[in-house]
Amino acid sequence: MPDPVASEDGDDDFDGPSKTQLKKDMHELQALGEAFAALPESRIVGLPISETLIGAVMEYRRTRSHEGRRRQMQYIGKLMRRDDVGPIREAVTAMQLGQAKDSLALHEAERWRAELIASDDALTTWMQKHPGGDVQQLRSLIRAARKDAAVAPEQRSGRAYRELFQFIKALTLADDNDGE
Repeated sequence: MPDPVASEDGDDDFDGPSKTQLKKDMHELQALGEAFAALPESRIVGLPISETLIGAVMEYRRTRSHEGRRRQMQYIGKLMRRDDVGPIREAVTAMQLGQAKDSLALHEAERWRAELIASDDALTTWMQKHPGGDVQQLRSLIRAARKDAAVAPEQRSGRAYRELFQFIKALTLADDNDGE
């Protein structure tokens, strides 16, 4: 019996994407739609996309049942197939990049706090990198954090440790914003 897919001239090459590829693309759009729906409303409204898609995302946010949310996300994926998803990808990427930068800034502040508590040489390095800081306040915070660290764990308040972190974080973020 002849193959029904093959053409009469023996050319059985199919130029279109496979069903597996189409399904994979739909799942990627749905995942992008979920990330898009998680964006703050202020970032969604300003994008050059259809009002129907924005309305569908807002409806997704209002929906509470699991099945309703699943079906609404499928609908969002369907709408995204019709629209240009470039602006949506850019908005999601920008949001994720911002969160990654914030996370890196926190890790950097934690590293500086540990170094400042561990050695006096770190204070000199800190002041070279961040000349605008209040040295006297920083020294008193370091001294209090060291004193707190020397106390037995049950009697520690951790307040000086937290205050030192907040001071470092504020200066680091201020310096990062000045550099941009």
